[in-house]
Amino acid sequence: MFFVLSKTLGFLLLPTNLLIGVGFVGAILMFTRFASLGRKLVIAAVLLLVICGLSPLGNLLLYPLEQRFPPWDNSRGAPDGIIVLGGSIQPDLSVAHSTPVVLGAPDRLIAAAALAHRYPNARVVFTGGSAKLISNDAREADFAGAIFESLGIDKSRLVMERASRNTQENAEFSKVLLAPKEGERWLLVTSASHMPRSVGLFRKAGFAVEPYPVDWRVGRGGDVWNFTNIAIDGLGRTDVAVREWIGLLAYRATGKIDELLPGPVK
Repeated sequence: MFFVLSKTLGFLLLPTNLLIGVGFVGAILMFTRFASLGRKLVIAAVLLLVICGLSPLGNLLLYPLEQRFPPWDNSRGAPDGIIVLGGSIQPDLSVAHSTPVVLGAPDRLIAAAALAHRYPNARVVFTGGSAKLISNDAREADFAGAIFESLGIDKSRLVMERASRNTQENAEFSKVLLAPKEGERWLLVTSASHMPRSVGLFRKAGFAVEPYPVDWRVGRGGDVWNFTNIAIDGLGRTDVAVREWIGLLAYRATGKIDELLPGPVK
């Protein structure tokens, strides 16, 4: 039920989808006796889309998420394994074209491959099935191996987990698959904005990981206040940030993570 709600309510609550819906309802109402309300809804939707798309709002929402964990400290030596969260590969397009199609967050795959070359004894684990509510048999993990092999990672080092549908299952299924031992060190590679929720879920699953954030969307300092001159970029950042904050709130409210904004171990 949680998965279904996350894919339905989560979709509807994304700012872009929500505001388009509000504008659409307003446009319909303009042809009824509620025309005044309809005009107000349309105007509100347009103004809020402008704010979400062109203002620093997306940056301001993303910044505390992306800065929650510092860059990984390599001074402690080599890790035993590298876990890469799915979310980069589009499985349906990959099936259609018979080749891996990467649509987003390519840094996850690139950084993991670079780490694998730097630490040749570390296992490389990709965890990601299909996040679609109604799924076919297309899975991200079925194509991730080919990407890593093309980047020079030997197949014998790769572990592909293809059943998970969301980050909670990424954590739970990875623990079952890998059975991490006391004292082992596992890196977790995912987008910086997604790291707090991911770490919280891995901790809840009893799988200790060391965050390796990548795929930043916001700079530092004064960059946070920059306006955007391409609305779709600003809307994308706002949607990503709101999705993460909604996810954190929902997971905390349901007890799936132990703190609202998981951070470094003190």
